[in-house]
Amino acid sequence: MDYVKLGHTGLEVSRLVLGCMSYGDPARGGHAWTLPEEESTPFLHRALDAGVNFFDTANVYSDGSSEEIVGKVLLGAVPRDQVVIATKVFNRMRPGPNGAGLSRHAILTEIDNSLRRLGTDYVDLYQIHRFDPSVPLEETLQALHDVVQAGKVRYLGASSMWAWQFAKALHLQDLNGWTRFVTMQNHYNLLYREEEREMLPLCADEGIGVIPWSPLARGKLTRDWSEATNRSDKDEFGKTLYQDSDADVVAAVARVAERRGVPRAQVALAWVAQHPVVTAPIVGATKPHHLDDALAALDLELTDEEVAELEEPYAPHEVAGF
Repeated sequence: MDYVKLGHTGLEVSRLVLGCMSYGDPARGGHAWTLPEEESTPFLHRALDAGVNFFDTANVYSDGSSEEIVGKVLLGAVPRDQVVIATKVFNRMRPGPNGAGLSRHAILTEIDNSLRRLGTDYVDLYQIHRFDPSVPLEETLQALHDVVQAGKVRYLGASSMWAWQFAKALHLQDLNGWTRFVTMQNHYNLLYREEEREMLPLCADEGIGVIPWSPLARGKLTRDWSEATNRSDKDEFGKTLYQDSDADVVAAVARVAERRGVPRAQVALAWVAQHPVVTAPIVGATKPHHLDDALAALDLELTDEEVAELEEPYAPHEVAGF
């Protein structure tokens, strides 16, 4: 495993992030396709054995049980300082007032809840899961700065939003001397490249580490366009992200993979990982070959001709994933 600096920080992270949305109690959070602790554990151990040190979860995943599993398994296997644990705040965690969002109240409450579930006294990377237009941005940013100052968080990150919103946040952090965002976790893959217009150039200019979610487009880039899975049938959010013209891109991935003699997942992930602004894509793994393909993709160098073939069928999309 190769390691790189996370954005402009000194933190060293693996070139793959294991996404942990798939690990959680299937009876909690409305995701029947998630893996309970006993089925999740081998994937977390396999990632550690392969040199992955970067793990991404969120408070909302499986109603907090993803954080519980991730913390228990990782910290039962290795010393705390050997792993980089990222989690997120924004989505609703309980009914009623102040149960969601990015108010000072919500952030200060939810960081403590996440630390309790993870079983640690600090989070390496604390990310806002989405932009919250209902709260003054200054309130959110100062609260995030305060959790860093309190020692509960070491670095701050953001996730899918408009580039102008991210630029405004960075400006306010600099203007007020608040802890700066160091990462952007955005939606980026061969089927959705709208981030190339503004967000990725902004991140390159500002030295922001990019850790894309869904680099395999929820698995669509790994199988025939008409093929469905248990998750895709039940994933209502995923159904909003892609369009019929994407089938041409999927076909291009299949052609390149067949010529190379490798699984499609390796080709699609190699394309994301080769982007100079991308620090580490976030990959999910619910079957043994998922992590094997992700690791192999890091060693797969696509030619300029292959990249052109993969990119040529792309059609513009409505902005999705915010």
